[in-house]
Amino acid sequence: AALKAQLDNRLFGQHLAKDVVLKAVLGFSNNPSPKKPLMLSLHGWAGTGKNFLSQILAEHVHPAGLRSKFVHLFLATLHFPHQDQVKLYKEQLQNWIRGNVSACPSSVFIFDEMDKMHPGVIDAIKPFLDYYEEVDGVSYRKAIFIFLSNAGGDVINKAALDFWTSGKRREDIQLKDLEHLLSVGVFNNKNSGLWHSSIIDRNLVDYFVPFLPLEHRHVKMCVRAEMAARGYPVDEKIVQAVADEMTYFPKEQKIFSDKGCKTVQAKLDIHEDL
Repeated sequence: AALKAQLDNRLFGQHLAKDVVLKAVLGFSNNPSPKKPLMLSLHGWAGTGKNFLSQILAEHVHPAGLRSKFVHLFLATLHFPHQDQVKLYKEQLQNWIRGNVSACPSSVFIFDEMDKMHPGVIDAIKPFLDYYEEVDGVSYRKAIFIFLSNAGGDVINKAALDFWTSGKRREDIQLKDLEHLLSVGVFNNKNSGLWHSSIIDRNLVDYFVPFLPLEHRHVKMCVRAEMAARGYPVDEKIVQAVADEMTYFPKEQKIFSDKGCKTVQAKLDIHEDL
């Protein structure tokens, strides 16, 4: 209930992601003996809420969230920068995960910038994601793995635009409209980090979660939430001004924010004097 309330109040325009993640986490946490770890792959353009959702989720498993020693965030460009070091990264990653799950079976691992990950690195974690009771005496079945990626964003945006063009509500977009397109697209995308990955091949990703591009009304929701978080009274003139300063696509219709809500905080700083 607490997770649902947080997502309802803080994550805007993502009915699909909210629904899928809630059901996935609920089913996983209520299962006394899951057969494998929970593996979620979140996809969509920047600023649509992938990081935000993974942080909220981490906080509900370990209250300190990203500050918890049981929640681990990996950034592809920071932790795995060099193509010629892939073999070393794979060894380090396996040792790191093995050590942390030994210390806490319900560890959470978040891999950001999967679209910048060198192909092959992530396959190092395949043994931990599979349907094994234990691997070398350690059970990984209570752990949660989350991938964040911009890969697949174009597929998602096209689907959202098609729905809009044909006069359908975005809330009618279902997971089945996108999940297969996403998994195939990411598997065949050389820039996805999951290119020809055995993790997809073995069907170890439980859900490919699409994050839809945000509309003008969702950006306004983000501005209101940010103002409230700063303790400001919500001024609709400022809300409108900040939302209007964002850039939108396609060029003609200007429906979707091309940075989602990513620059809302910075834009609001400019209006603080008001």
